[in-house]
Amino acid sequence: MTSAIIVAAGRGTRMGPNIDKLFLEVAGAPVVAHTWRLFDSSACIDDLILVVRDGMQAAFDQLASRLRLRKAFRVVHGGKERQDSVWNGLQALPAGATIVAIQDGARPCTPLELIQATVDAARKTGAAVAAQRVSDTIKQSDDGQRISRHLDRSSLWAVQTQQAFQVEIICRALGAVRDQGLRVTDDTAACELIGQPVRPVECHRTNPTVTWPSDLPSVELLLRKE
Repeated sequence: MTSAIIVAAGRGTRMGPNIDKLFLEVAGAPVVAHTWRLFDSSACIDDLILVVRDGMQAAFDQLASRLRLRKAFRVVHGGKERQDSVWNGLQALPAGATIVAIQDGARPCTPLELIQATVDAARKTGAAVAAQRVSDTIKQSDDGQRISRHLDRSSLWAVQTQQAFQVEIICRALGAVRDQGLRVTDDTAACELIGQPVRPVECHRTNPTVTWPSDLPSVELLLRKE
C-alpha cells in the first residue's frame, strides 16, 4: 500500500500578514485543493493524510465536501516545525502502508508521471526525491558581501517535493532527527543523517511552489493548461 502525506500546516508568512496561501484562489479553486485533487487522481496512491495546523480541520473538511474525492483520507494536526508535521503524518499512516509519498500542500502542479516515478524509485532504493539539474552559474559567498568560490553546477540538483520513501526508512530517519534534537527543512536530509542513499528523480517540467504573491500568475497558467 502506498500512502501520501500532504503537508499543509504552514502559515506562508512570506505572502503577508493574515494571508493563508493554501486557500488563495487560483484557477477556480484554493491552491491546496489542486494539490489534493492531484494525489486523489494518482493511480499509485491508495490513501491520503493531510497535516494541517490547529484550528483548520473544519476548513479542510468543508473543502473535502466540495472536491468529490475518491480516496480515503485523514486530517491530522501539524507540529511546530515541518519535520514535526511530517512525523505526525507518519504516525497516522494505515498499518499496511509500505511506501509514503510526501508533498507540500502549496505545490499544486507536480506532474502525475513524476509522482509515479518517485514512488517507483523509492520502492527500489528506499528513498527518492524529485529534482532538477541546476542550470544557473552558482557562486558561494561566506559573508554575503564577496564571492568566495565558484561551484561546479554539473553535480548540483535543486530538490523539490514530490518525495517518496519506504515507511520504515523515513520513520527511522526522522526518529534519529528527533532523538538528536536536530532541525531539517527537507525529509531527505534526515535520510542522509542515517546514511540512507536518496535517488534523485529528474523533473523535466515546471513544478513550482506558491511562496510569493508573484508566483500565482504562473501557477494559474500551468493549472489551466493541465
